[in-house]
Amino acid sequence: MILFPNCKINLGLRILRKREDGYHDLETLFFPLGIKDVLEINRSTELTFTAYGAPIPGDESTNLCLKAYHLLKKDFPTLPPIHIHLYKHIPIGAGLGGGSSDGAFTLVSLNQQFHLQLTTPQLLDYAVQLGSDCPFFILNTPHLGSGRGEQLEPIDLDLKGSKIVLINPKIHISTARAFSLCKPTPTGPSIKDIIRQPIQSWRDTLINDFEEPVFRMHPELRTIKETLYAQGALYAALTGSGSSLFGIFRATSSPELLSHPTTSELPSHFEKFELSC
Repeated sequence: MILFPNCKINLGLRILRKREDGYHDLETLFFPLGIKDVLEINRSTELTFTAYGAPIPGDESTNLCLKAYHLLKKDFPTLPPIHIHLYKHIPIGAGLGGGSSDGAFTLVSLNQQFHLQLTTPQLLDYAVQLGSDCPFFILNTPHLGSGRGEQLEPIDLDLKGSKIVLINPKIHISTARAFSLCKPTPTGPSIKDIIRQPIQSWRDTLINDFEEPVFRMHPELRTIKETLYAQGALYAALTGSGSSLFGIFRATSSPELLSHPTTSELPSHFEKFELSC
């Protein structure tokens, strides 16, 4: 079976408070994007994992695809060995949730391929055991996230008539480091209320709390955001804990500077993606 795990962006991200369990309560809006990995899962004689494309850091045993398999294997002992083959295209450590998506799609694939008959609520329960972002990818439509991000509420958000320009500067941001530098903001307007307003009004109200600490570490990322606005973005922001940034443009816009940087302040080897909504 072949599936195509996609990425996400965060429209606003507020860190509300640090919890006693060490996690943080947050508020965000998850929005799926069409940049995709390729995930192939087939029955095999032993459990194996191979990957190509973008290098995946860390020990193979921590990969969420393998963790998803072991999680289901505990409750379904007859689940056969499989071979997992992953082509990694979604940028890593860029705030796009690619690893979470791969893990969630592995759960979906195993459920379908081996007729486990898990319901969506059951898949969500397994997904939250993999990671806070994983449940979103089971649903994969715009949702407000709260708690650690695993508490999801569907939201009606239509960006048709727009396009999203995503810039990956190929800088790996440690989520743990970003959280350690982020100051909680427990008060302020809710993201749910803000996104009901016209996109043009989001610039000063729809805030990602990771931006200031991440921009202090990497000032060139602030320059990318400013460049997106200079090129006509209706709204621009960091996604997740970084390092990718995105701008929402009218579909007829054609931002050129980001394709041909003319200032040394912009990274010289970033990736640019344009996606229609």
